[in-house]
Amino acid sequence: MASYEDRLLRVLAYIYEHPAGDLSLDTLADVAAMSRFHWHRVFRAMTGETCAQAVRRVRLHRAAVWLVQSDRPLKQVAADVGYPSLPSFSRAFQAAHGMTPGAFRTRGEMLPPLQNAGQGDYPVYPIEIMNQPTRRLAAVSHQGPYAEIGKAFESVAALATSRSLWPHITGMVGVYYDDPEATAPADLRSLAGVVVDDAMTIDAPLEDVRLPQGRYAVMHYKGPYSGLAAAYKHMYGVWVPNSGEELGDHPPIEVYLNNPQDTAPDELLTDVCVPLK
Repeated sequence: MASYEDRLLRVLAYIYEHPAGDLSLDTLADVAAMSRFHWHRVFRAMTGETCAQAVRRVRLHRAAVWLVQSDRPLKQVAADVGYPSLPSFSRAFQAAHGMTPGAFRTRGEMLPPLQNAGQGDYPVYPIEIMNQPTRRLAAVSHQGPYAEIGKAFESVAALATSRSLWPHITGMVGVYYDDPEATAPADLRSLAGVVVDDAMTIDAPLEDVRLPQGRYAVMHYKGPYSGLAAAYKHMYGVWVPNSGEELGDHPPIEVYLNNPQDTAPDELLTDVCVPLK
């Protein structure tokens, strides 16, 4: 089993690291060091989707992030995620997101909460103080830009499927240790994890991580993950200074309440949880 898991993780990492490259079945079978006649069946059985579906999903996710969080021209975004032309990229993106790349970029720039309530037209997502329980995570570490943590979540999900762990899993959580405004993107540290019960055995490469219980400011964010960076700016730049609260000494977490594989980007629900004293 370990050998097949290693092959699967190697292929998922390759897809994330080479979105503009040759990601054909033959190439991915070579990365897995397995015959193409068998690799496709192994990949689908271990992940629940075909290689082509995984490639398309990863490419369009990377594109969505770059559209909102960078100023790359649309044609450059298309090329950077492996589409030979802007029209072919636009058709694929619209099929996945329900709007053209240009409309997504425009909406994405306006959607995140960047101003105080009553100042401008930016929607402000509700924030409340809540007690969060202790959580045990089976996690994979990620170092690098937070927008690329999807690669680590892919690894966690693939391992959970291959090891039949889903009956022990009750949720999915990301932990973000560093401030992206003060830390070089390559040095950002985070964890991608699933919440598991105490009965589950956690073996490498999964890590056993405990998150403390306590008071948190919880922002109930709805929308594409590409807008989360601006949601944090509202939380730390507007809500925290006006709240009278003092921040705790452990990192913020994101609790993902639905699955991006079967949920439209506009319907994704994320609780952004910032610890308080």
